[in-house]
Amino acid sequence: MNIMDFNVKKFAADAGTFLSRAVQFTEEKLGQAEKTELDAHLENLLSKAECTKIWTEKIMKQTEVLLQPNPNARIEEFVYEKLDRKAPSRVNNPELLGQYMIDAGTEFGPGTAYGNALIKCGETQKRIGTADRELIHTSALNFLTPLRNFIEGDYKTIAKERKLLQNKRLDLDAAKTRLKKAKAAEARASIWAEEVTKSEQELRITQSEFDRQAEITRLLLEGISSTHAHHLRCLNDFVESQMTYYAQCYQYMLDLQKQLGSFPSSYHCNNNQTSVVPVPAASSNVIGSSAMTSSGLVMTSPSNLTDLKEGSGSRKARVLYDYDAANSSELSLLADEVITVYSVVGMDSDWLMGERGNQKGRVPITYLELLN
Repeated sequence: MNIMDFNVKKFAADAGTFLSRAVQFTEEKLGQAEKTELDAHLENLLSKAECTKIWTEKIMKQTEVLLQPNPNARIEEFVYEKLDRKAPSRVNNPELLGQYMIDAGTEFGPGTAYGNALIKCGETQKRIGTADRELIHTSALNFLTPLRNFIEGDYKTIAKERKLLQNKRLDLDAAKTRLKKAKAAEARASIWAEEVTKSEQELRITQSEFDRQAEITRLLLEGISSTHAHHLRCLNDFVESQMTYYAQCYQYMLDLQKQLGSFPSSYHCNNNQTSVVPVPAASSNVIGSSAMTSSGLVMTSPSNLTDLKEGSGSRKARVLYDYDAANSSELSLLADEVITVYSVVGMDSDWLMGERGNQKGRVPITYLELLN
């Protein structure tokens, strides 16, 4: 027998097996054939595996959306992954916003309150962008990859063996049907005795193959519990990554809020160089202390100002912005003018008393820059 004859016979045998399974499956659906039921334990394992697969896919896909909201970027990363190539590094949204803020602040002037605030915000946004990038990396490595490995690896093996089990079960039931028909025919004619013997042998073989495949499938399915334990550890890693990320973001924003709380700052421009005017103590009652920024500049806020005493504690201050008095107890201000200021006992800490010639009234501290 040559190879071609063997291939033809194998093809015919495979076609006959496929047809037999199709007939059995159809008759079962129509209620015309009996079906061997799997034991309850195996059915539960199959159900658990299917449930695990469905929810793992949903959690994995939604985590990807959470980490990368841009659908085009996700598709691009998926394509590069399938090509086994690294996707090009791109600037993320916080980093881009941060760069815009820094560029705008530089354009407006680092010596201005708004320009400096933009630069500080921009630096913080870029730090958040770096933390965001780290979150994506660690989450992909410690959480998404194990989930994806289960879907594309372990579950594919389970699905393959489950399909084989289904085929073995169809073969077994087809053999049972043929034996049943052969016995019914034998009762009518003794010539069918040989067919009964053949069918009984076929049933023993298919039963053995079915039992073996059921055992293989069961062993694989029992590994789902281990998969759950592994995914639990991965989930803990994911939560830890998120906790680190949000803690970093909170600290960054807390630091930024403290810096912005001191604006308008005591910056002034002298010979085109930005410098900081120190605030000397006019008395021993100093409220708070100066805050040192990452650039080494000292930022002062109303809560850090020296408690200026009336008379000897008066100081000169430059007005940063125009201010319209809300009532007769306040003093209207013009940007860049210099006035005399001092504190009054019992006055709100956010205000000082200001004098311009014969005019006197309360002025908001945040509109002033104390001068030497």
